[in-house]
Amino acid sequence: ILAMLLAGVEFYTGLCLLFGICRHFTSWTSLIIMSVMTPLTLYLAISDPVSDCGCFGDALVLSNWQTFWKNVILLLCAISLWHLRNRVVRFIGQNTQCLISLYGLVFVILLELHCLYHLPIADFRPYHIGADIKKGMEIPEGAELPEFESFFLMEKDGKQQEFTLENYPDSTWTYVDTRTVQVKEGYVPPIHDFQLERVDDGEDITDSILNHKGYDFLLISHNLRTANPGSFDLLNELQDYCQKYGYSMHAVTASDDEDIQQWCHDTGAVYPFCRMDGVALKTIVRSNPGLVLLHNGVVVNKWGLNDYPDETILTAPLEQLPEGKAQPDTGYHKLWSVLLLMLILPLAVITLLDRTWAGVVFIGNLRRKSKITNLLKKKKMR
Repeated sequence: ILAMLLAGVEFYTGLCLLFGICRHFTSWTSLIIMSVMTPLTLYLAISDPVSDCGCFGDALVLSNWQTFWKNVILLLCAISLWHLRNRVVRFIGQNTQCLISLYGLVFVILLELHCLYHLPIADFRPYHIGADIKKGMEIPEGAELPEFESFFLMEKDGKQQEFTLENYPDSTWTYVDTRTVQVKEGYVPPIHDFQLERVDDGEDITDSILNHKGYDFLLISHNLRTANPGSFDLLNELQDYCQKYGYSMHAVTASDDEDIQQWCHDTGAVYPFCRMDGVALKTIVRSNPGLVLLHNGVVVNKWGLNDYPDETILTAPLEQLPEGKAQPDTGYHKLWSVLLLMLILPLAVITLLDRTWAGVVFIGNLRRKSKITNLLKKKKMR
């Protein structure tokens, strides 16, 4: 709720600022937001707890220092806006101001609710539809590799001391332990933590899944304890569908054995379980649980909790269905389509009609003023 509220307030503030409406709300909100965010990003830049603050998600990655200096500029703008708030020009009519304000508010609320109950309309992560996971895990030829240095803890005459390979001691020292430290960070592939390990026997099946020429359904849940089991009947039907056409289906989670057993007891699940890092699972799909369809290591399709395919969709083998064919889209096309058709175009039409009506009223007032002036002149002449 807080995340949606913050995003909604920022969007609504920007829209009001663009049209010069709600001047006091816009100036105060901008100043408060930037007064909080600027010192926060300074702390992130100095302490460096994460590689980037995620202000723009995966669509535009900024370093912590870039984010801080960006916020410094925005803070200066917010201070100027607050100081000169009474001089902000509203270039639409007062009645239209309410319409645009209401439309912007409804738009951002509906957009957030859609992305909450379904998958986000735009996917900028390395697991987007059409992404080849195997290619995403590759390190390009000539890329800079990370460097590590090993420190060896040795003991002699009751005294312990660390050595490196350069000053490794003679055989009179006894080896105790090794400590490896990364001294230089190299190229990190977009996908570096995709690893499937079967729960029952611990076997790593990553390669067999990614190199499988057929279709593989992955039910993704980073935490089964908090997962919504409401659509378990559809998942069981999907398991029957996979058995009918020879597809594989695995559940992938970071939960422990107890949670897995509880899930199977509650849902009657018979599909096998695999484990993967919880952060990686959150990155793959924004739903708990979510469904991902792979074909030869390529992400063919994704479904959120409220959009699982049922028997009305899965009426034939996947090779014959549109759901079994990847439609690559990294997110920019969908994002701009939604913004253009549902936000920019309607607001542009409203603004154009408002300015046209204002022009008509202005011309009408000029004509009435001219008629009154002519009448007064005629009276004086008489």
